[in-house]
Amino acid sequence: MSGTAVSITPVVVRLKLSLLRNGLRQSSGRRAAYVASVVAVLLVSAVQLLGLIALRGHEHAASVVVLLVGVLAAGWAVMPLFFPGGDETLDPTRLVMLPLRPRPLVRALLAASLVGIGPLFTLCMLAGAVVSVAHGGVAYVVGVVGVVLALLVCVALARAVAAANLRLLTSRKGRDLAVLSGLVIAIGAQVVNFGAQQLGSSGLGQLDGPADVLKWVPPASAIGAADSASEGSYGIAVLQLALTAAALVALIAWWSRHLTRLMTAPDGSTLQAADSGARERTSTGLSRLLPAGRTGTVMERSLRYVWRDPKTKAAWVTSLAIGLIVPVFNALQGSGSIYFACFAAGMLGVQMYNQFGQDTSAFWMVAMTISSTRDAYVELRARALALLVITLPYATLVTVLTTALLGDWPKLAEVLGLSFALLGAMLATGAWTSARFPYSIPQEGYKNVAPGQSGLAFMAILGGMVSSALLCAPVIAGTIWLNVSEGGDEWSWLLLPVGAVYGTAITVAGLRLAAPRTARQLPEILTAVSKG
Repeated sequence: MSGTAVSITPVVVRLKLSLLRNGLRQSSGRRAAYVASVVAVLLVSAVQLLGLIALRGHEHAASVVVLLVGVLAAGWAVMPLFFPGGDETLDPTRLVMLPLRPRPLVRALLAASLVGIGPLFTLCMLAGAVVSVAHGGVAYVVGVVGVVLALLVCVALARAVAAANLRLLTSRKGRDLAVLSGLVIAIGAQVVNFGAQQLGSSGLGQLDGPADVLKWVPPASAIGAADSASEGSYGIAVLQLALTAAALVALIAWWSRHLTRLMTAPDGSTLQAADSGARERTSTGLSRLLPAGRTGTVMERSLRYVWRDPKTKAAWVTSLAIGLIVPVFNALQGSGSIYFACFAAGMLGVQMYNQFGQDTSAFWMVAMTISSTRDAYVELRARALALLVITLPYATLVTVLTTALLGDWPKLAEVLGLSFALLGAMLATGAWTSARFPYSIPQEGYKNVAPGQSGLAFMAILGGMVSSALLCAPVIAGTIWLNVSEGGDEWSWLLLPVGAVYGTAITVAGLRLAAPRTARQLPEILTAVSKG
């Protein structure tokens, strides 16, 4: 081999193209899906490009495109965390056995990263952003340089984040992130929808303040440079380009450092197990805070499910997010009601349904410890208490926040009472339906119900929610009566203790009714929850 260094960049780019081509040859369905995605991206890019060009000459065009580029960069930063398998051809661990130095490898991977649908869409967006703000030959020259720098910053940011978190993304926690990706996108869509409504009512002028700050943050600063050059501020334009270039250098250095560590540091598969005595587990802080005996053990197990099991965590995070979004966003829009705060208790109360299904086939270990109605009652009670550890403070917080946003403090007590009564009713019906209508939750994929059990799950959840509403009828009737009767506002504070006591009584009654059925039907429950 000659002493002349040979660039590996063309080789890596051709390697990616070959892997992409060979992957498409595997099946016609895969080719059709890829072609359809390319066509869809091109259509969206064309529409966005035309929309950005239409902004040319608008008073607030610069603010819109600067914020758009900032959002685009944020998308490049977070997408590797939620879709770690989106580009398997650029996984550096596949090259770990080759004698490659970090710097040439980073250049090669950066060039290969520019091949794909995502970079094409980003390029169209950046080009449209420059066209909308550039006026004059100098501005277009600055804009072209800015587009190149911004595109490289976006790609380098995504690759640096992926390299820094590759160990995480290939672990159980990485799979948790993938399960939660749909939730994050849904919440982001709600935030975007809320922002669009606010812009529709207040106009684009309110974007000027955030844009003035963001135009100094790479890669949005590269587009801000084109706008500055259009206004004749050439020194500011050069400084904004320099900021973007400095960000690119810093990202490449960060990427190179993590890539070196990834390619040279041993992982768990190459390390010998440590001495078991040195890693002896001690009791956690959580266990010390919980009651002794079976109750504390079951509560700790349930809370660990919430933290560690991907499906359980996804369900909880979804309920927590929606329970906050619905009342708070409606309050911010000025069209909400303080009673929407009960949505938080309702969403979290659903987590009591199908308690044994989240155990899947491991429920047999729980079943072996239940030999009487008393054992079943303690098991269900502990699961309800674990749920209350999160639900009670959360429902209270959401109610107080909604009340503060609406400024309707006189109704705080009655809404809290309604929330506690609803939560108690859902705990009661959830315990009963867990024993009467158990169903399996598949551990793989995105389905929450095993095939053939959808009707059972629908019956359990819908029936339980209707029953919970009926059980809350006395408290609801009392609330209505106090609101329509003269002088009722003076006694509305009584609904808080009444709702709390009523919810507690309903919960205890539901647990006692569910315990005998649970003890009798352990084999049937085990069969139902093990089907996934």
